[in-house]
Amino acid sequence: MPVRDALASVPAAVGSLLGQSMGDWELVVVDDGSIDGTGEWLVDLANRESRVRVVRTGASGIVSALRTGCVLARGRYVARMDADDVMAVDRLEKQMGLLEARREVGLVSCLVGYGGEGAGYAAHVDWINGLVESETMALRRFVEAPVAHPSVMFRRELLERLGGYREGMFPEDYELWLRWMEAGVRFAKVPEVLLTWNDPPGRLSRTDARYSMEAFFEMKAGYLARWLQSEVAHERAIWLCGAGRVTRRRFAALGKYGVRLAGYVDVDPAKVGRELDGLPVVGLEALPEREGSFLLAGVGTRGVREALTGWLVERGWVEGRDFLLVA
Repeated sequence: MPVRDALASVPAAVGSLLGQSMGDWELVVVDDGSIDGTGEWLVDLANRESRVRVVRTGASGIVSALRTGCVLARGRYVARMDADDVMAVDRLEKQMGLLEARREVGLVSCLVGYGGEGAGYAAHVDWINGLVESETMALRRFVEAPVAHPSVMFRRELLERLGGYREGMFPEDYELWLRWMEAGVRFAKVPEVLLTWNDPPGRLSRTDARYSMEAFFEMKAGYLARWLQSEVAHERAIWLCGAGRVTRRRFAALGKYGVRLAGYVDVDPAKVGRELDGLPVVGLEALPEREGSFLLAGVGTRGVREALTGWLVERGWVEGRDFLLVA
């Protein structure tokens, strides 16, 4: 658990850990330069509770704190938790039980309850909670991160074999999930709400440039390109559904990795029949034939994305074989 200036919320977060149905755990909490009394509260708790270990550092940042915590964690399994979230009483027991029962799974998450007021983030939570099966999480990973960071538990050996959190101008958790999935790590979820995922106004995902949409796509472009080069036959032409300026700019990053688009598919009659960035724009009714084409469904609007998926499936297109949802 990385912490900075969380005195108002950390007692509830730690309290939900102290109340776990499974008692064989340790909490490694990294105080990343708190000045509001958080560090002193944690040290006092550690003096009374032997399972709590506190490391106090300078304000080095979230990635440094996560790395420190992972190095110091001694268990076979590493669970993440944030200082402003709350766990259900049986979270650790159920997640560890799934990892014990399913040796093919490397990381387990759960459904999350939304502890906030913003409609946008609530929709994101709904989307994440809709991804339960391992195959669906793997297929949809290029839309958004398929798991909530503080909800995960994973095998410690993954850190040693594939590396842990990396520093850079990108979201550190999403990069880690893409890297592990690319290496073949199987994700799973306990289909129950085992964490309340709170959404305070000052959270890093709202304030730090590393979590902007541009940073997300710049980072995942390389992973998406390698997936396409591995999974799509080279003779199939790759088309992008969505010819808007923002979509075209984001997906242009694929060119740096050797992926060339054949053209765009769009529903806007003002774009259909034109050339944009030197590539043709066709309408859905003129969708290239399936056998020789592969479609990147880059429509970012929720609802429209789902409608497009249904439209394609009705016409025999198979997700992962003939098209992929991306954003």
